[in-house]
Amino acid sequence: MTRALLWFRRDLRLRDHPALAAAAADGEVLACFVLDPRLEASSGRRRLQYLGDSLRQLRDDLGGRLLVTRGRPEERIPRIAKEIEPSAVHISEDFAPFGRRRDERVRAALGSIPLVATGSPYLVAPGRVAKDDGTPYRVFTPFFRRWGDVGWPSPARTGRDCARWLDPAQVAVEQCEIPDPGAPLDLAAGEAAALRQWDTFVDDGLGRYAQDRDRPDLDGTSRMSAHLKFGAIHPRTMVAGLDCSGAGARSYLRELAFRDFYAAVLYDRPASAWRNWNRDYDRIRTDKGSRAEHLFEVWKAGETGFPLIDAGMRQLRQTGFMHNRVRMIAASFLVKDLHLPWQWGAAWFLDQLTDGDLASNQHGWQWCAGCGTDAAPYFRVFNPTTQGEKFDPSGDYIRRWVPELRAAADVHLRKGRRPSGYPPPIVEHATERAEALRRYRGLS
Repeated sequence: MTRALLWFRRDLRLRDHPALAAAAADGEVLACFVLDPRLEASSGRRRLQYLGDSLRQLRDDLGGRLLVTRGRPEERIPRIAKEIEPSAVHISEDFAPFGRRRDERVRAALGSIPLVATGSPYLVAPGRVAKDDGTPYRVFTPFFRRWGDVGWPSPARTGRDCARWLDPAQVAVEQCEIPDPGAPLDLAAGEAAALRQWDTFVDDGLGRYAQDRDRPDLDGTSRMSAHLKFGAIHPRTMVAGLDCSGAGARSYLRELAFRDFYAAVLYDRPASAWRNWNRDYDRIRTDKGSRAEHLFEVWKAGETGFPLIDAGMRQLRQTGFMHNRVRMIAASFLVKDLHLPWQWGAAWFLDQLTDGDLASNQHGWQWCAGCGTDAAPYFRVFNPTTQGEKFDPSGDYIRRWVPELRAAADVHLRKGRRPSGYPPPIVEHATERAEALRRYRGLS
Protein backbone atom coordinates (compact mmCIF):
# COMPACT_ATOMS: atom_id res chain seq x y z
CA MET A 1 0.00 0.00 0.00
CA THR A 2 1.49 3.35 -1.06
CA ARG A 3 1.32 6.37 1.21
CA ALA A 4 0.92 10.12 0.79
CA LEU A 5 1.58 13.04 3.10
CA LEU A 6 -1.04 15.81 3.14
CA TRP A 7 0.42 19.02 4.57
CA PHE A 8 -2.34 21.41 5.66
CA ARG A 9 -1.67 25.17 5.62
CA ARG A 10 -4.28 27.79 4.64
CA ASP A 11 -6.77 25.04 3.81
CA LEU A 12 -8.11 23.88 7.17
CA ARG A 13 -11.08 21.88 5.92
CA LEU A 14 -11.99 18.52 4.41
CA ARG A 15 -14.68 19.51 1.90
CA ASP A 16 -13.82 20.87 -1.54
CA HIS A 17 -10.12 20.19 -1.04
CA PRO A 18 -8.30 19.33 -4.32
CA ALA A 19 -5.00 18.51 -2.58
CA LEU A 20 -6.83 15.99 -0.38
CA ALA A 21 -8.29 14.36 -3.48
CA ALA A 22 -4.82 14.13 -5.02
CA ALA A 23 -3.33 12.66 -1.84
CA ALA A 24 -6.16 10.11 -1.46
CA ALA A 25 -5.51 8.92 -5.01
CA ASP A 26 -1.92 8.09 -3.99
CA GLY A 27 -2.86 5.71 -1.17
CA GLU A 28 -3.10 5.96 2.62
CA VAL A 29 -2.86 9.54 3.82
CA LEU A 30 -1.06 11.05 6.79
CA ALA A 31 -2.46 14.49 7.62
CA CYS A 32 -0.07 16.97 9.22
CA PHE A 33 0.28 20.61 10.16
CA VAL A 34 3.59 22.30 10.93
CA LEU A 35 3.57 25.18 13.41
CA ASP A 36 6.27 27.45 12.05
CA PRO A 37 7.71 29.53 14.92
CA ARG A 38 8.24 32.44 12.53
CA LEU A 39 4.55 32.60 11.69
CA GLU A 40 3.55 32.09 15.32
CA ALA A 41 5.66 35.09 16.30
CA SER A 42 4.22 37.31 13.58
CA SER A 43 0.56 36.34 14.05
CA GLY A 44 -1.72 38.41 16.20
CA ARG A 45 -3.28 36.60 19.16
CA ARG A 46 -6.69 36.39 17.51
CA ARG A 47 -5.35 34.90 14.29
CA LEU A 48 -3.41 32.38 16.37
CA GLN A 49 -6.60 31.60 18.30
CA TYR A 50 -8.59 31.08 15.10
CA LEU A 51 -5.81 28.83 13.80
CA GLY A 52 -5.77 26.78 16.99
CA ASP A 53 -9.55 26.43 17.15
CA SER A 54 -9.65 25.37 13.49
CA LEU A 55 -6.89 22.80 14.00
CA ARG A 56 -8.74 21.32 16.96
CA GLN A 57 -11.89 20.96 14.87
CA LEU A 58 -9.94 19.47 11.99
CA ARG A 59 -8.31 16.98 14.34
CA ASP A 60 -11.73 16.03 15.75
CA ASP A 61 -13.17 15.66 12.25
CA LEU A 62 -10.32 13.27 11.47
CA GLY A 63 -10.92 11.25 14.61
CA GLY A 64 -7.65 12.48 16.12
CA ARG A 65 -5.61 11.55 13.05
CA LEU A 66 -3.83 14.87 12.58
CA LEU A 67 -0.13 15.18 13.30
CA VAL A 68 0.75 18.65 14.61
CA THR A 69 4.43 19.41 15.05
CA ARG A 70 6.46 22.56 15.61
CA GLY A 71 9.54 23.66 13.68
CA ARG A 72 10.84 24.85 10.34
CA PRO A 73 8.84 23.16 7.57
CA GLU A 74 12.01 22.48 5.56
CA GLU A 75 13.14 20.35 8.51
CA ARG A 76 9.87 18.87 9.78
CA ILE A 77 8.28 17.83 6.48
CA PRO A 78 11.34 15.84 5.29
CA ARG A 79 11.53 14.29 8.78
CA ILE A 80 7.93 13.08 8.55
CA ALA A 81 8.48 11.93 4.98
CA LYS A 82 11.45 9.86 6.10
CA GLU A 83 9.17 8.05 8.54
CA ILE A 84 6.35 7.12 6.15
CA GLU A 85 8.17 7.13 2.79
CA PRO A 86 5.33 8.76 0.83
CA SER A 87 5.05 8.75 -2.93
CA ALA A 88 4.49 12.52 -2.69
CA VAL A 89 3.83 15.39 -0.30
CA HIS A 90 0.59 17.13 -1.25
CA ILE A 91 -0.24 20.80 -0.63
CA SER A 92 -2.58 23.55 -1.71
CA GLU A 93 -0.43 26.07 -3.54
CA ASP A 94 0.62 29.19 -1.64
CA PHE A 95 1.19 32.36 -3.69
CA ALA A 96 2.29 34.74 -0.90
CA PRO A 97 5.98 35.73 -0.80
CA PHE A 98 6.78 33.90 2.46
CA GLY A 99 4.90 30.78 1.38
CA ARG A 100 6.62 30.61 -1.99
CA ARG A 101 10.07 30.85 -0.41
CA ARG A 102 9.15 28.27 2.24
CA ASP A 103 7.85 25.79 -0.33
CA GLU A 104 10.98 26.10 -2.44
CA ARG A 105 13.09 25.25 0.61
CA VAL A 106 10.87 22.28 1.42
CA ARG A 107 10.96 21.09 -2.18
CA ALA A 108 14.74 21.18 -2.19
CA ALA A 109 14.95 19.40 1.18
CA LEU A 110 12.64 16.59 0.04
CA GLY A 111 15.01 15.56 -2.71
CA SER A 112 13.44 12.84 -4.85
CA ILE A 113 10.03 13.03 -3.11
CA PRO A 114 7.83 15.42 -5.11
CA LEU A 115 6.01 18.34 -3.49
CA VAL A 116 2.74 18.36 -5.41
CA ALA A 117 0.61 21.52 -5.37
CA THR A 118 -3.06 21.07 -6.28
CA GLY A 119 -5.58 23.88 -6.00
CA SER A 120 -5.29 27.26 -4.31
CA PRO A 121 -7.21 29.43 -1.81
CA TYR A 122 -8.75 31.45 -4.67
CA LEU A 123 -11.49 31.17 -7.25
CA VAL A 124 -8.91 32.04 -9.91
CA ALA A 125 -5.32 31.57 -8.81
CA PRO A 126 -2.73 34.34 -9.28
CA GLY A 127 -1.09 34.26 -12.68
CA ARG A 128 -4.12 32.88 -14.54
CA VAL A 129 -5.76 36.22 -15.34
CA ALA A 130 -3.57 38.13 -17.76
CA LYS A 131 -3.80 40.53 -20.67
CA ASP A 132 -3.61 39.29 -24.24
CA ASP A 133 0.15 39.90 -24.21
CA GLY A 134 0.55 37.80 -21.07
CA THR A 135 1.28 40.70 -18.70
CA PRO A 136 -0.68 41.08 -15.44
CA TYR A 137 -3.49 43.57 -14.99
CA ARG A 138 -2.78 46.66 -12.92
CA VAL A 139 -6.35 47.95 -12.70
CA PHE A 140 -9.24 46.01 -11.19
CA THR A 141 -12.06 46.65 -13.69
CA PRO A 142 -10.41 45.02 -16.73
CA PHE A 143 -9.08 42.29 -14.45
CA PHE A 144 -12.65 41.64 -13.29
CA ARG A 145 -13.93 41.27 -16.83
CA ARG A 146 -11.23 38.76 -17.77
CA TRP A 147 -11.55 37.01 -14.39
CA GLY A 148 -15.17 36.20 -15.13
CA ASP A 149 -14.22 34.81 -18.53
CA VAL A 150 -11.52 32.55 -17.08
CA GLY A 151 -13.91 31.00 -14.57
CA TRP A 152 -13.33 28.14 -12.14
CA PRO A 153 -14.21 24.44 -11.78
CA SER A 154 -16.94 22.90 -9.66
CA PRO A 155 -16.11 22.08 -6.02
CA ALA A 156 -13.95 19.03 -5.44
CA ARG A 157 -15.88 16.14 -3.91
CA THR A 158 -13.87 15.42 -0.81
CA GLY A 159 -14.47 14.76 2.87
CA ARG A 160 -13.27 12.65 5.75
CA ASP A 161 -14.36 9.41 4.10
CA CYS A 162 -12.56 10.02 0.80
CA ALA A 163 -9.21 8.83 2.21
CA ARG A 164 -7.72 6.06 4.32
CA TRP A 165 -6.09 8.05 7.12
CA LEU A 166 -2.91 6.97 8.86
CA ASP A 167 -2.67 7.17 12.65
CA PRO A 168 0.00 9.76 13.57
CA ALA A 169 0.70 7.86 16.79
CA GLN A 170 2.51 5.30 14.64
CA VAL A 171 4.92 7.97 13.37
CA ALA A 172 8.07 8.65 15.40
CA VAL A 173 7.89 12.44 15.06
CA GLU A 174 7.55 14.77 18.02
CA GLN A 175 4.08 16.27 18.24
CA CYS A 176 3.14 19.52 19.97
CA GLU A 177 0.19 21.18 21.58
CA ILE A 178 -2.15 23.15 19.34
CA PRO A 179 -1.99 26.90 20.14
CA ASP A 180 -4.60 28.27 22.53
CA PRO A 181 -3.60 31.81 23.55
CA GLY A 182 -6.94 32.47 25.21
CA ALA A 183 -7.85 35.34 22.89
CA PRO A 184 -11.61 35.96 22.64
CA LEU A 185 -13.08 35.63 19.14
CA ASP A 186 -16.34 37.22 18.05
CA LEU A 187 -17.07 34.33 15.68
CA ALA A 188 -16.63 30.57 15.84
CA ALA A 189 -13.68 29.13 13.93
CA GLY A 190 -13.34 26.13 11.66
CA GLU A 191 -15.07 24.40 8.78
CA ALA A 192 -18.43 23.66 10.42
CA ALA A 193 -18.76 27.28 11.58
CA ALA A 194 -17.81 28.58 8.14
CA LEU A 195 -20.43 26.46 6.41
CA ARG A 196 -23.11 27.53 8.90
CA GLN A 197 -22.18 31.19 8.56
CA TRP A 198 -22.35 31.05 4.77
CA ASP A 199 -25.71 29.30 4.75
CA THR A 200 -27.11 31.86 7.19
CA PHE A 201 -25.83 34.77 5.11
CA VAL A 202 -27.24 33.36 1.86
CA ASP A 203 -30.63 32.86 3.50
CA ASP A 204 -30.83 36.13 5.44
CA GLY A 205 -28.31 38.65 4.12
CA LEU A 206 -27.26 38.12 0.53
CA GLY A 207 -30.38 39.67 -0.94
CA ARG A 208 -29.69 42.93 0.93
CA TYR A 209 -25.91 42.86 0.51
CA ALA A 210 -25.66 45.41 -2.32
CA GLN A 211 -27.44 48.13 -0.33
CA ASP A 212 -26.36 47.15 3.21
CA ARG A 213 -22.69 46.23 2.78
CA ASP A 214 -21.43 49.79 3.41
CA ARG A 215 -23.51 50.31 6.57
CA PRO A 216 -21.59 49.47 9.76
CA ASP A 217 -24.76 50.07 11.78
CA LEU A 218 -26.45 47.13 10.04
CA ASP A 219 -25.67 43.42 10.02
CA GLY A 220 -25.09 43.61 6.28
CA THR A 221 -21.84 41.74 5.66
CA SER A 222 -21.14 38.03 5.43
CA ARG A 223 -18.38 37.81 8.09
CA MET A 224 -16.69 35.17 5.91
CA SER A 225 -13.31 36.90 5.67
CA ALA A 226 -11.61 35.02 8.52
CA HIS A 227 -12.96 31.70 7.25
CA LEU A 228 -11.54 32.47 3.81
CA LYS A 229 -8.23 33.59 5.28
CA PHE A 230 -7.65 30.20 6.90
CA GLY A 231 -9.34 28.12 4.21
CA ALA A 232 -12.06 26.83 6.52
CA ILE A 233 -14.20 27.11 3.39
CA HIS A 234 -13.25 27.47 -0.26
CA PRO A 235 -14.80 30.37 -2.21
CA ARG A 236 -15.73 27.83 -4.87
CA THR A 237 -18.03 26.16 -2.32
CA MET A 238 -19.60 29.52 -1.61
CA VAL A 239 -20.41 30.46 -5.21
CA ALA A 240 -21.47 26.99 -6.40
CA GLY A 241 -25.09 27.24 -7.38
CA LEU A 242 -25.24 30.94 -6.46
CA ASP A 243 -27.95 32.76 -8.39
CA CYS A 244 -26.14 35.82 -9.73
CA SER A 245 -29.25 37.42 -11.20
CA GLY A 246 -29.67 39.42 -8.00
CA ALA A 247 -27.73 42.57 -7.16
CA GLY A 248 -26.55 41.16 -3.83
CA ALA A 249 -24.97 38.06 -5.35
CA ARG A 250 -23.31 40.09 -8.13
CA SER A 251 -21.92 42.54 -5.59
CA TYR A 252 -20.59 39.71 -3.43
CA LEU A 253 -18.95 38.01 -6.38
CA ARG A 254 -17.19 41.27 -7.18
CA GLU A 255 -15.73 41.31 -3.66
CA LEU A 256 -14.39 37.79 -4.15
CA ALA A 257 -12.83 39.02 -7.38
CA PHE A 258 -11.13 41.83 -5.45
CA ARG A 259 -9.66 39.20 -3.14
CA ASP A 260 -8.24 37.36 -6.16
CA PHE A 261 -7.01 40.62 -7.70
CA TYR A 262 -5.01 41.66 -4.66
CA ALA A 263 -3.51 38.18 -4.40
CA ALA A 264 -2.46 38.48 -8.04
CA VAL A 265 -0.97 41.94 -7.43
CA LEU A 266 1.14 40.61 -4.56
CA TYR A 267 2.16 37.57 -6.60
CA ASP A 268 3.35 39.82 -9.42
CA ARG A 269 5.11 42.28 -7.09
CA PRO A 270 6.08 40.62 -3.79
CA ALA A 271 7.84 43.79 -2.63
CA SER A 272 4.47 45.58 -2.56
CA ALA A 273 3.75 43.84 0.73
CA TRP A 274 5.58 46.69 2.48
CA ARG A 275 6.65 49.10 -0.27
CA ASN A 276 4.55 51.35 -2.49
CA TRP A 277 3.12 49.48 -5.46
CA ASN A 278 3.37 52.78 -7.38
CA ARG A 279 6.98 53.71 -6.74
CA ASP A 280 6.29 57.29 -7.87
CA TYR A 281 4.95 57.81 -4.36
CA ASP A 282 8.18 56.84 -2.63
CA ARG A 283 8.96 60.56 -2.45
CA ILE A 284 5.79 61.49 -0.56
CA ARG A 285 6.65 63.17 2.74
CA THR A 286 5.22 61.50 5.83
CA ASP A 287 5.60 62.69 9.41
CA LYS A 288 7.97 61.01 11.85
CA GLY A 289 9.17 61.72 15.37
CA SER A 290 7.58 61.88 18.80
CA ARG A 291 4.47 63.82 17.76
CA ALA A 292 3.79 61.38 14.91
CA GLU A 293 4.19 58.45 17.29
CA HIS A 294 1.81 60.11 19.78
CA LEU A 295 -0.83 60.64 17.10
CA PHE A 296 -0.44 57.01 16.04
CA GLU A 297 -1.09 55.81 19.58
CA VAL A 298 -4.16 58.05 19.85
CA TRP A 299 -5.47 56.65 16.56
CA LYS A 300 -4.89 53.07 17.73
CA ALA A 301 -6.73 53.75 20.99
CA GLY A 302 -9.77 55.30 19.28
CA GLU A 303 -9.31 58.66 20.98
CA THR A 304 -9.08 60.93 17.92
CA GLY A 305 -12.23 62.95 18.66
CA PHE A 306 -13.79 61.84 15.35
CA PRO A 307 -16.68 59.54 16.31
CA LEU A 308 -16.67 57.14 13.35
CA ILE A 309 -12.89 56.70 13.46
CA ASP A 310 -12.96 56.06 17.19
CA ALA A 311 -15.85 53.59 16.91
CA GLY A 312 -13.96 51.57 14.32
CA MET A 313 -10.67 51.55 16.16
CA ARG A 314 -12.36 50.48 19.39
CA GLN A 315 -14.29 47.75 17.62
CA LEU A 316 -10.98 46.51 16.22
CA ARG A 317 -9.24 46.42 19.60
CA GLN A 318 -12.16 44.75 21.35
CA THR A 319 -13.21 42.20 18.74
CA GLY A 320 -10.50 41.73 16.10
CA PHE A 321 -12.90 42.92 13.40
CA MET A 322 -13.72 46.22 11.76
CA HIS A 323 -16.35 46.90 9.13
CA ASN A 324 -14.74 47.30 5.70
CA ARG A 325 -16.16 50.78 5.01
CA VAL A 326 -14.82 51.94 8.38
CA ARG A 327 -11.43 50.34 7.61
CA MET A 328 -11.15 52.56 4.55
CA ILE A 329 -12.14 55.70 6.45
CA ALA A 330 -9.77 54.95 9.35
CA ALA A 331 -6.94 54.26 6.89
CA SER A 332 -7.56 57.46 4.97
CA PHE A 333 -7.53 59.39 8.24
CA LEU A 334 -4.17 57.95 9.32
CA VAL A 335 -2.49 58.64 5.97
CA LYS A 336 -4.10 61.88 4.84
CA ASP A 337 -5.19 63.62 8.04
CA LEU A 338 -2.30 62.51 10.25
CA HIS A 339 0.26 62.17 7.40
CA LEU A 340 1.66 58.92 8.79
CA PRO A 341 3.10 56.03 6.76
CA TRP A 342 0.50 53.55 5.57
CA GLN A 343 2.81 50.75 6.71
CA TRP A 344 2.23 51.75 10.36
CA GLY A 345 -1.51 51.29 10.03
CA ALA A 346 -1.22 48.13 7.94
CA ALA A 347 0.99 46.50 10.58
CA TRP A 348 -1.47 47.42 13.35
CA PHE A 349 -4.38 45.97 11.41
CA LEU A 350 -2.48 42.73 10.79
CA ASP A 351 -1.72 42.50 14.50
CA GLN A 352 -5.34 43.01 15.54
CA LEU A 353 -7.51 41.52 12.78
CA THR A 354 -8.67 37.91 12.96
CA ASP A 355 -9.05 38.01 9.17
CA GLY A 356 -5.71 39.76 8.58
CA ASP A 357 -4.62 38.74 5.09
CA LEU A 358 -1.37 40.14 3.71
CA ALA A 359 -2.49 40.72 0.12
CA SER A 360 -5.90 42.24 0.88
CA ASN A 361 -4.73 44.25 3.89
CA GLN A 362 -1.61 45.77 2.34
CA HIS A 363 -3.17 46.66 -0.98
CA GLY A 364 -6.34 47.93 0.64
CA TRP A 365 -4.15 50.30 2.65
CA GLN A 366 -2.33 51.39 -0.49
CA TRP A 367 -5.66 52.03 -2.20
CA CYS A 368 -6.48 54.44 0.63
CA ALA A 369 -2.99 55.96 0.61
CA GLY A 370 -3.12 56.54 -3.15
CA CYS A 371 0.05 54.60 -3.94
CA GLY A 372 -1.57 51.36 -5.06
CA THR A 373 -3.56 50.02 -8.00
CA ASP A 374 -6.04 52.84 -8.37
CA ALA A 375 -7.02 55.08 -11.24
CA ALA A 376 -7.98 57.96 -8.90
CA PRO A 377 -5.30 57.97 -6.23
CA TYR A 378 -4.19 60.95 -4.18
CA PHE A 379 -7.20 63.27 -4.32
CA ARG A 380 -9.55 60.82 -2.55
CA VAL A 381 -9.64 62.02 1.06
CA PHE A 382 -12.51 60.75 3.17
CA ASN A 383 -14.19 63.25 5.47
CA PRO A 384 -14.79 61.17 8.62
CA THR A 385 -17.75 63.27 9.74
CA THR A 386 -19.71 63.26 6.47
CA GLN A 387 -18.86 59.56 6.01
CA GLY A 388 -20.37 58.91 9.43
CA GLU A 389 -23.53 60.80 8.54
CA LYS A 390 -23.87 58.88 5.28
CA PHE A 391 -23.13 55.34 6.44
CA ASP A 392 -24.18 55.50 10.11
CA PRO A 393 -27.06 57.97 9.78
CA SER A 394 -28.73 57.23 13.11
CA GLY A 395 -25.41 56.83 14.91
CA ASP A 396 -26.17 53.32 16.13
CA TYR A 397 -22.68 52.03 15.26
CA ILE A 398 -20.96 54.96 16.95
CA ARG A 399 -23.10 54.68 20.07
CA ARG A 400 -22.32 50.98 20.35
CA TRP A 401 -18.54 51.44 20.41
CA VAL A 402 -18.17 54.94 21.88
CA PRO A 403 -20.11 54.95 25.16
CA GLU A 404 -19.26 58.61 25.81
CA LEU A 405 -21.62 59.48 22.93
CA ARG A 406 -24.55 57.20 23.73
CA ALA A 407 -26.60 60.03 25.18
CA ALA A 408 -25.51 62.62 22.61
CA ALA A 409 -28.34 64.19 20.62
CA ASP A 410 -25.96 64.76 17.71
CA VAL A 411 -23.70 61.71 17.69
CA HIS A 412 -21.73 63.03 14.70
CA LEU A 413 -20.91 66.24 16.64
CA ARG A 414 -21.62 68.59 13.76
CA LYS A 415 -23.33 70.99 16.13
CA GLY A 416 -23.92 71.47 19.81
CA ARG A 417 -21.62 70.79 22.73
CA ARG A 418 -19.15 67.96 22.81
CA PRO A 419 -19.97 65.60 25.72
CA SER A 420 -17.57 65.76 28.65
CA GLY A 421 -15.15 62.86 28.69
CA TYR A 422 -14.95 62.65 24.92
CA PRO A 423 -11.74 64.14 23.46
CA PRO A 424 -11.64 67.12 21.10
CA PRO A 425 -10.51 66.45 17.50
CA ILE A 426 -6.77 65.89 17.34
CA VAL A 427 -6.60 67.66 13.96
CA GLU A 428 -8.72 69.98 11.82
CA HIS A 429 -9.84 67.91 8.84
CA ALA A 430 -10.09 70.68 6.25
CA THR A 431 -6.61 71.94 7.09
CA GLU A 432 -5.03 68.48 6.95
CA ARG A 433 -6.86 67.61 3.74
CA ALA A 434 -5.35 70.68 2.09
CA GLU A 435 -1.92 69.71 3.45
CA ALA A 436 -2.25 66.17 2.11
CA LEU A 437 -3.17 67.45 -1.35
CA ARG A 438 -0.26 69.87 -1.26
CA ARG A 439 2.17 67.06 -0.49
CA TYR A 440 0.79 64.80 -3.20
CA ARG A 441 0.74 67.50 -5.85
CA GLY A 442 4.35 68.28 -4.98
CA LEU A 443 5.34 64.95 -6.51
CA SER A 444 4.47 66.03 -10.05
